[in-house]
Amino acid sequence: MELELKGKTALVTGASEGIGMAIAHKLAEEGVRVAICARTASKLKDTATEIAQATGMDIVPISSDLRSLAGCQGFVEQAANHLGGIDILVNNAGASAFGAFVDLPDEAFVDAINGKLLGYIRCAKAAIPHMQQRGGGSIVNITGTTQQAVPLHTPGSACNAAIRMFSKELSMELGPSNIRVNSLAPGRIQTARADRLLDATAAEQGTSPDAILSDLIKTIPSGRVGTIDDIADAVLFLVSERATYINGAALVVDGSKSLVI
Repeated sequence: MELELKGKTALVTGASEGIGMAIAHKLAEEGVRVAICARTASKLKDTATEIAQATGMDIVPISSDLRSLAGCQGFVEQAANHLGGIDILVNNAGASAFGAFVDLPDEAFVDAINGKLLGYIRCAKAAIPHMQQRGGGSIVNITGTTQQAVPLHTPGSACNAAIRMFSKELSMELGPSNIRVNSLAPGRIQTARADRLLDATAAEQGTSPDAILSDLIKTIPSGRVGTIDDIADAVLFLVSERATYINGAALVVDGSKSLVI
């Protein structure tokens, strides 16, 4: 299927590794010029070099802290200036703390709201005028988990729920401008961060990561955890010309786990 993405420009946040990196790589393979963002400059530069060498495309690494308004605006404006405009924004940055609600400090919630919810809102607000100048665009907000609550993840779960509603509200407001806004909720995905959390859980429970993962897979009807490419492929479809009537959707990509009662 021809996605008609060649020649477009895209911004991907949280793209130094994992899902964000895979999305940037897949976009570049389709002929999209991509600006990627993360806080760690050295790691981001290495990722940009790796993707550029593999795809032959222009990959622009812009290190910025998206927990602040200035960081979001700076990233978007630098990217727009370098790329000459913005067609696509994929909001993916913003990890949040795990722990029992009563034990989490106020800062855990402030960081989650600033880094994930407000980070997404601010990047979208900065990117929208550039999309309007080009006659349209597409925004995909990665919510981080399925639509179910995640144990011991109150800051992130609260932000994810807010992002889904924000995406729906924005889709209605921007529809007349030919700007589509959708959210995407990954299930359990094989990433370095997921592996670290798995190791920590295993150590806490006095068992092995393999044992925990085996039990988890039994709860997923598709019989496996997802890959970063599973998510990247879904994002590419959502931002493509093959999905122009998909707007305000909350796509769940989790092997049907969230349907298990």
